[in-house]
Amino acid sequence: MSAKTDRDTIAAISTPSGRGGIGIVRVSGTKAKAIAQSVIKRDLPDHQATYTKFYSADKMIIDHGIALFFSGPNSFTGEDVLELQGHGGPVVMDLLLACIIEAGARLARPGEFSERAFLNDRMDLAQAEAVADLIDSTSAQAARAAVRSLEGEFSSQVNALDERIIELRLYVEAALDFPEEEIDFLSVERVTTQLRACLEETDKLLASVKQGCLLKEGMCVVIIGRPNVGKSSLLNRLAQREAAIVTDIPGTTRDVVREHIHLDGMPLHVIDTAGLRSEADTVEQEGIRRAWNEIAGADQVLLMIDDQIGFEQPEQDIVDRIPECVGVTRVHNKVDLTKNTFGSDEDDSGTVINLSAKTGDGVDALTDHLKTIMGHKSGEEGLFIARRRHLEAIEQSRNYLATGLEQLNDHRAGELLAEDLRRDHQTLSTITGEFVADDLLGRIFSGFCIGK
Repeated sequence: MSAKTDRDTIAAISTPSGRGGIGIVRVSGTKAKAIAQSVIKRDLPDHQATYTKFYSADKMIIDHGIALFFSGPNSFTGEDVLELQGHGGPVVMDLLLACIIEAGARLARPGEFSERAFLNDRMDLAQAEAVADLIDSTSAQAARAAVRSLEGEFSSQVNALDERIIELRLYVEAALDFPEEEIDFLSVERVTTQLRACLEETDKLLASVKQGCLLKEGMCVVIIGRPNVGKSSLLNRLAQREAAIVTDIPGTTRDVVREHIHLDGMPLHVIDTAGLRSEADTVEQEGIRRAWNEIAGADQVLLMIDDQIGFEQPEQDIVDRIPECVGVTRVHNKVDLTKNTFGSDEDDSGTVINLSAKTGDGVDALTDHLKTIMGHKSGEEGLFIARRRHLEAIEQSRNYLATGLEQLNDHRAGELLAEDLRRDHQTLSTITGEFVADDLLGRIFSGFCIGK
């Protein structure tokens, strides 16, 4: 994908608004060299820093600073790029930007520099998105993961899977188009074996993408359980404030209560819900209905259990209704009353946390557990940042592979298998931008900083 060479020259202030020691104005396009002559009144060496004066159109000195010129295609955008680094006062930056625009540039749209880098093949779409994700990182773990995406680790895994899909698709289509060559894929295990291998690889990539989404977008945690087990108390403890009303009366919480918190910089969306029980009045029934709606969209559910009562049939009935795709952590509360051991343990159901929402004992074990789920200090070198659209694309890719395998094994429908593989290839290609609609590009880059 190549950019047009007659595109407008763009300019923007790349540093945050307000006062600062340094401010940077960035220019990209065919007029960058001429603008440098207009503002600096001298030629600039390529890829070298030059200390110089910045002039207005009437030859008044605006500022002193550093000028850098990068000739295309060896620049961030792939075009001629000029960067002027001056003192970071807003008035100075605005005067300098006004002079640059007067010299022939226009103000850049949000994310337009990164968009041009993508259009000029300086990076693929996943890498371009990683630029914004690196800027927006709220933890060291998320920043490291964004750098790995920026370096192309995520893209290389997607491309490797896509190559396997293309190779399989070519083999299947050859069997359909040239039957005289006796390529009878329906009578051998080759295609089935390769399809299953692609499914396994997709599942591994899907797990990594889910982890990457949690790092970027945060994890949605829904606290559920019977009335009066301490759900609202736990929410307040995690939020470190009185976000929800707590009383001894069962059914106090009748609506959804949301809190956004950070665990070591990692975003966590915690939702408190109405107590789940069969006997409830009309208002409470509506709260229970809303609770189940939240459970369906959760990343993780905290099933609160009164440790004085234990896990009984009502809890099992709740577990049986939770979708398989939603993780469940059992949290035994009021352990200060039963004198059991605080902390984390494992049993056949998974992780079990013993704590007291009232005293705070054992809550650290819960927050450590949640951070582990989100990938905090996972030690996994291959962890990368990912977005919701990436997750949806990988999930759709897996659906095409699974459907194709069914077409082959159950119906021996080669044409339908070939179509599923074609759609799979196109779906994976939307991640890196090989196939992507213009309106999607607009939505992606509009969320970037103006100077990026």
